[in-house]
Order: sequence, then structure tokens, then C-alpha cells
Amino acid sequence: MVSFRLFCIVLFWALFLVLPGCGTGLSAGGVKFRSDEYLFYRLGNNDTVASLSERFWGDAGKAWLIREANGNTDFRPGDLVIVPLKQTRPGGLYENGFQGVPILCYHKFGQGKASVMNMPAHAFDQQMRYLKENDYHVITPHDLMGFLEFRQQIPRRSVIISIDDGYRSVRDVAWPILKRYGFVATLFVYTDYIGISSKALSWDDLREMKAAGFTIGSHSVSHSDLTRPGVHETREQFLGRVKHELETSKKIIDRELDQETIFFSFPFGRSDPGTIAMAKAAGYKMAVTVERGTNPFFSNPLDLRRDMILKRDMKSFVSRLITFNSVSLR
Repeated sequence: MVSFRLFCIVLFWALFLVLPGCGTGLSAGGVKFRSDEYLFYRLGNNDTVASLSERFWGDAGKAWLIREANGNTDFRPGDLVIVPLKQTRPGGLYENGFQGVPILCYHKFGQGKASVMNMPAHAFDQQMRYLKENDYHVITPHDLMGFLEFRQQIPRRSVIISIDDGYRSVRDVAWPILKRYGFVATLFVYTDYIGISSKALSWDDLREMKAAGFTIGSHSVSHSDLTRPGVHETREQFLGRVKHELETSKKIIDRELDQETIFFSFPFGRSDPGTIAMAKAAGYKMAVTVERGTNPFFSNPLDLRRDMILKRDMKSFVSRLITFNSVSLR
């Protein structure tokens, strides 16, 4: 939302530029006013929001910045458009509240056995369609990390789609649906499961999905609980196991996918101060739980909240999409 001062300037220039004999008229596109922070651009016949974003930001994917600055309105040739030239809200702070990022958590897809962990294809399609039709933006963990570090502005309605474990149905069922709506997801895999059977993703699957824009993170080696010692496990053995689960899974994924793996999903969503500290020591920069809620910029990046999407009805799904916390910050 533009400030009152900017609104007044926009109103002045909008009136000035359409008055007979003033400016160049509706037929001529181009820059009409420019400051260090923004410019006013009259849309020509061949201009689009994406082309403006490419021209002034060097990235057509930043078109959402222009849309949000103009109230997400539809544009037509002759319209006067505000084009921000700087990111003004890196932490999602507004006069009436602050932004939060929901992280949605899935596991399996398709019909299969009746299980709350198994999301039917038609329900997942309905959920993704809702996100697309209601101006939600699916961002990556790298985008979220920039937001949490207060150095990057992200779309006001930003969400992350995460999928745990590494089931083959992610590729066969979820991926075609995600493609349909132009989305990608973040996959957290535990390395012992990859390639173990026809129900599991292979390393080649993961390489292909990574090349298509998916982010691959670690979910440990064997999906064991990192917060509780096993039966007859000594304190020393327990700490050794946790270290192995964190470090070895990272090394394997790094090697197989030729990357630096910095995102982690705690098995069973369980974390505590000890495992968080060990995850940081292992080289992870961000980690997720399954504690419900949204993530403002002041969240602990190694203890992020995440909602498991278990119910199929849209009312439950929409209730998880809280992207703004209303509170007066004046």
C-alpha cells in the first residue's frame, strides 16, 4: 500500500498528465516522472508489468513489486503505473502490522491407502488453484532466508510448499499439479530412503526436480528422533547419533546433487535447544518443525513453524494461509 504522500503525488501527476494540453497524452507510453525511490510510467500498447519489471529491475519475476504498489489492479495501455525502484519493506513491516510466511507441509499424494498423510490429487489441485487464483506467491527457502535476515522484500502473500520424506508420488502426482500453476516446492528427504524401492524418489529424480527449480533439503539419514535417546542409548551414543544424522545426510545430498545443503527438516518435527545448536554446527542455516503458525522476520531461522496439511476441506486449508498479523506499529 502506498503512503499518503505518495498517493498525493500520484494523484497530482495522474491529473496533470491527462489534462488537455498537458504532458503527452494517453497515447504515448514511457517514463513521466522519476525519483530515487519510484517512477511513474505511462503504459504503451506493447508494455506489460513483466516487461517493466525486466526493464527496471532486470528480472521479470519482480513484477509482483509493481502489482502490489498499484493495489494488484489490472493494467491497460494508457494507464499510469507506479514502478518502485527500491525495496521498501524488507521485513514486511507496515503501519498496521507485519508480514508472516506460512510453510505448508505435505508427505504423500494420490489415492493409495487411507491416511491423513496421503493427499488426494484432486484436493491438492484444488488447494494449488486457490493459491494461484488468490494472488499467493510460492517462494523458495532462499527467499525466506533473505526475508528473515531483513535484507529482502517478498510478496505480501508469500507461502512455501514443503514436502517431506521423498515418496515417488511427489514426482508422479504432485509435480504435474505444481507445474500447472507455475509453482515449485521444497523437498526434505532422508537419505536412507532415496532409491530404496519403486515407492521412493531416486537421486536422478531429485536431480531432475532440482533442475526444474525445486529446493532439496535434508530430513536426516534414517528419520530417527533427534530429541530423545533410544532404548539403552547412552548420552554419548545419543549425541553421536544426532551428529551422524545431521552431518552425514548433508554430505550425501551435497555429493549427489552437487550443492551446499543448508535447509533441514527435523524428523517428526521435533526440535529442542540441543538439536538446534547441533544443526547450526553441522552447517544448516534454516530448519523447520511442525509447530503450527506463521513466520515473521524475527523468527528463529533454525526453529521455523510449519503447518501439516492433513485435512482435505478448503476451509481448513485457507485457515493455514495467515500472511499478515494486524497490529498498530505507529
